[in-house]
Amino acid sequence: MKKVLKLLLPIALLVLALALVTACRSEDEPAAPIQEEATPTPEPAPEPEVEDEDEDEDEVEDEDEYVPADVADASHIQIALVAHSPESILNDGSFNEGAWAGITQFLNDNNLPSTHARFYQAVAADNDARFNSIIQAIEGGANVLVMPGFQFVDALYEAQDLFPDVYFILLDATPSRDGEVRIQPNVAAIHYAEAEAGFLAGYAAVMEGHTMLGFMGGNPIPPVIRFGHGFIQGAEHAAQALGLEAGDVEINYMYLGGFAPAPEHVVTASTWFVGGTEVIFAAAGGAGLSVMAGAYDTDGITIGVDSDQHWVNDTVLTSAMKALDVSVHDMLTDIVNGTFPGGMQHIYDASMDGVGLPMHNSRFTYFTQAQYDAIFGQIASGALVVDDAVDMEDILANVSIVVVNEM
Repeated sequence: MKKVLKLLLPIALLVLALALVTACRSEDEPAAPIQEEATPTPEPAPEPEVEDEDEDEDEVEDEDEYVPADVADASHIQIALVAHSPESILNDGSFNEGAWAGITQFLNDNNLPSTHARFYQAVAADNDARFNSIIQAIEGGANVLVMPGFQFVDALYEAQDLFPDVYFILLDATPSRDGEVRIQPNVAAIHYAEAEAGFLAGYAAVMEGHTMLGFMGGNPIPPVIRFGHGFIQGAEHAAQALGLEAGDVEINYMYLGGFAPAPEHVVTASTWFVGGTEVIFAAAGGAGLSVMAGAYDTDGITIGVDSDQHWVNDTVLTSAMKALDVSVHDMLTDIVNGTFPGGMQHIYDASMDGVGLPMHNSRFTYFTQAQYDAIFGQIASGALVVDDAVDMEDILANVSIVVVNEM
């Protein structure tokens, strides 16, 4: 009975939290954008001194490197972070929060007040609502839109043509419709090497001493699949390094069918932990929070995703991170400098510090910083190549120690 009560406690807490959130959101809530509370406006940077025209022109050694003062002026930039649905909140501990961190850093670097960035949400989880939120942000004055998630591929496919003077930064996806991919010069499609991040997580878990692992993805879309397949490869690589034998490491592997928190995900995770799973890598957005709730009272351990999720609870061993803040900050800076790399896809990988584990906040006992630096360095240099195939058969063809149980 005591064990049953312990399992029901996190479920009750999650249901209560969801009920409070629902109660606080009026059904008649207008579609107007949500603006973050203003923070103190930094003092403006001093005006650049104008040099005397008669000064020796030889002081400029390389005219190609000379940047006119007005190119670096960011005062015209108005940014909108657009979320794909009403459930996609700003402080999600994942994509939105990571992207917002990059925006905030950009504002600070350029002495811009918080009024130069606003947060918008689509009023429904469909393409029409997402397209309308894009229109709303532009009509609200935004000339740079940051859109996290594959949910925007269809809406942006159309919007990029209608608004050629607006910059679009699409995270984790590429504009497409009915299988046709098109990226206009005003669009940068940012991707991340999820397989590398997953590899680091799997490698660290096994090097830490865990042999009964789990992977819970949201939906089987390519980025999530690559996280899981990298996790398998990392566990295999560590098992080989430790001299383990075939079958010594097992991974229970499943997709939850969505990215939203739900009581049933708490139950599933709790069941896995009670059944012997030691660590679950939850690449499932908000649903991962449910996995962490399931771990909380069952002596389970979890691995977060996308951003550093150590703050959720003390079950989080580490997180397979994407440098969302870095990529967004880079793109915004390129816009100001007139070097925006539009019209193409960009992959942030280990060689660019685009993925990694937050070692300073991880809760390892045995896996060391030196071990992490060594394996990360091999991936970053290309000495160790992580397969990013989305076909499970291709991954398992090179796995001899780890047993994967697809649920």
